Amino acid sequence: MSIAIKQLHPHFVAEISGLDLRQPLTPEKATALDRALDRFGVLVFHGQDITDEQQLTFTRNLGAIELAIGGNVTKPEERRLSVQIGDVSNLDQHGKVLAKDDRRRMFNLGNRLWHSDSSYRSTPAKCSLLSCRSKPAAGGNTEFAFMPAAYDALDAETKAEIEDLVTEHSLIYSRGQLGFSQFTPEELKTFTPVRQALVRANDFTGRKSIYLSAHIGTIVSWHMPEARDFIRELTEHATQPEFVHAHEWAVGDLVIWDNRQCLHRVRPFKDTDEPRDMRRTTVAGIGPTTPLAAEAA
Repeated sequence: MSIAIKQLHPHFVAEISGLDLRQPLTPEKATALDRALDRFGVLVFHGQDITDEQQLTFTRNLGAIELAIGGNVTKPEERRLSVQIGDVSNLDQHGKVLAKDDRRRMFNLGNRLWHSDSSYRSTPAKCSLLSCRSKPAAGGNTEFAFMPAAYDALDAETKAEIEDLVTEHSLIYSRGQLGFSQFTPEELKTFTPVRQALVRANDFTGRKSIYLSAHIGTIVSWHMPEARDFIRELTEHATQPEFVHAHEWAVGDLVIWDNRQCLHRVRPFKDTDEPRDMRRTTVAGIGPTTPLAAEAA
């Protein structure tokens, strides 16, 4: 069966059919998915009843797995899933819903901010694959914003201003926006800021993106208040409704998004006692976005 692609938004997002993600992909189909990701930024698959191992096998078609360590405050003994899988659920290691005041839940509320996965790593992620295993009755959608369209809509003066800017990213910055500031010395070391280019270009399409994230704390050589105000203005521009698509989850959905070209955030759900079991695999990037990445403070 051939792959069918249906665009869901004027700027991006495609629904993919004709694939059973439990089955091996031919090299030709893997390349076709990679090119679709370059073009559409977000790929949606329905009815994919997969196991963790099947998700990992499918993910490797797109590149090397990025381990789910160094991006949370979960201790090794508190893990529910393999280190190859990011647990972005509201469940503890015993499969129980986290208490409202659980430190892990407080930290994970940062996922409600617009961000790009792993932009706080010196080599940020290529893409993320999220599988829905269970969901609350209402809410919990994931929203995506397409940065190439947001870049194209900037005026020429702003494009020139941001072309060579370098930003600092850290989980300390994003969690600080929510008042989460009690980090251990080990966490502070792990979350040391890294530097990223503010403008990135897609190697296949050539389109430029604004590389934004809630993890940004400042712009190199700018005063921090001015930098944060500027990033806030850019983020407001980039997340206007015309650039945003909301995915309403169904059990069995798997969504891939390109972290190089998309922002995303999860939306709240009303009944926080309901389980939301979401399992993410992440494909590692191939290198830093700027030669200055190694010089982060």
